[in-house]
Amino acid sequence: MAKDVEMAVRNGDGGGGYYATHPHGGAGGEDVDDDGKQRRTGNVWTASAHIITAVIGSGVLSLAWATAQLGWVVGPVTLMLFALITYYTSGLLADCYRTGDPVSGKRNYTYMDAVAAYLGGWQVWSCGVFQYVNLVGTAIGYTITASISAAAVHKANCYHKNGHDADCGVYDTTYMIVFGVVQIFFSMLPNFSDLSWLSILAAVMSFSYSTIAVGLSLARTISGATGKTTLTGVEVGVDVTSAQKIWLAFQALGDIAFAYSYSMILIEIQDTVKSPPAENKTMKKATLLGVSTTTAFYMLCGCLGYAAFGNAAPGNMLTGFGFYEPYWLIDFANVCIVVHLVGAYQVFCQPIFAAVETFAARRWPGSEFITRERPVVAGRSFSVNMFRLTWRTAFVVVSTVLAIVMPFFNDILGFLGAVGFWPLTVYYPVEMYIRQRRIQRYTSRWVALQTLSLLCFLVSLASAVASIEGVSESLKHYVPFKTKS
Repeated sequence: MAKDVEMAVRNGDGGGGYYATHPHGGAGGEDVDDDGKQRRTGNVWTASAHIITAVIGSGVLSLAWATAQLGWVVGPVTLMLFALITYYTSGLLADCYRTGDPVSGKRNYTYMDAVAAYLGGWQVWSCGVFQYVNLVGTAIGYTITASISAAAVHKANCYHKNGHDADCGVYDTTYMIVFGVVQIFFSMLPNFSDLSWLSILAAVMSFSYSTIAVGLSLARTISGATGKTTLTGVEVGVDVTSAQKIWLAFQALGDIAFAYSYSMILIEIQDTVKSPPAENKTMKKATLLGVSTTTAFYMLCGCLGYAAFGNAAPGNMLTGFGFYEPYWLIDFANVCIVVHLVGAYQVFCQPIFAAVETFAARRWPGSEFITRERPVVAGRSFSVNMFRLTWRTAFVVVSTVLAIVMPFFNDILGFLGAVGFWPLTVYYPVEMYIRQRRIQRYTSRWVALQTLSLLCFLVSLASAVASIEGVSESLKHYVPFKTKS
């Protein structure tokens, strides 16, 4: 598949991205852009909504735990450092949306298209592996996380009714199946342009549950019922052993680093943006808005959560029952998490759908099963493609089954994130930017960029090792189909 993308770019057809299998969009081909694709209508606000939906996941609720592992000094500093790194490298990647000139060059419709145009060869294949393995892993992880939040609604009501010591555990399988069924329906939306409203709704939901978590943490801090906090986080000999301190610190460092990661879908988001103004300028504004907004929430959730719970901060403030009351507010927050993850699942899966459908359309261009669009209602824009219906349904079913079979997949997802953070967020954007701007080796700018890449590689490596240790611990206690929230 990567070879097809590379050949397409070099032959001048641009690969196709989201629009290759839907060349007439939803308007009968009348509203098209200068490259013959469906007209792009996105702007700063829709792009920001996509970014916020992708970045602010329910992982924001684990930042209190991450801060507890690192302490008052390293925790907030790490949050700020990775915000700056993400913003900077996202700007480099946005300039690579067009080959050559960032304003007038030929478009690259996907991340892999950009890598093929600038780097080519084996790097296209490696990019594909890193990108799509991470995207598939994210889909499975979101299925698990959404089911845990849905189960938390049941548990909150149970604790309110029967007391905090009651056995309110519930199996996650049913909730995963329901989430999968919902995703089958939303997966029928052809491309990113049709997801703008869902991303905006999901972004509102992420703000809602993050604000609730911040408010509850602030209320607990003001009330004085707080845990012990320190400058260096959890204490050796009191909370953890020396070895545990090291592993947990690396895991926390990885959690914070990967909480910002959305580079794997940045080019796809940028391909929805209209021009003029130039897409890279719009995307940089959207990135600034998205990253600064998420950083503000991350700092509030991490720092206020740590202040409220101290070194005993739960892994998730809303599903780990750091709070029990008001139960109705906990219910609402967890419903917001589920709704947000419905949208986030689609934002991360659309590049997978597009890659497979683009490959199939190029491989079997004469097949009506693959290329024909069948209008659902005459005169309406929505249509059904049989290949899209079959393959996307199969993907959702498989990802749901994997989530059910491996409910500890969040540990594995941490490993996938660790492996993917450095190449997708730092390495490829830096290398493509160096190639685009023809930066000479061993100049001060080249050295600075390569130093940044090396440091991020070391963080990814350390976090990957820590995640492997976490997976091995989960496997010791794993019983198939018997996992409760």
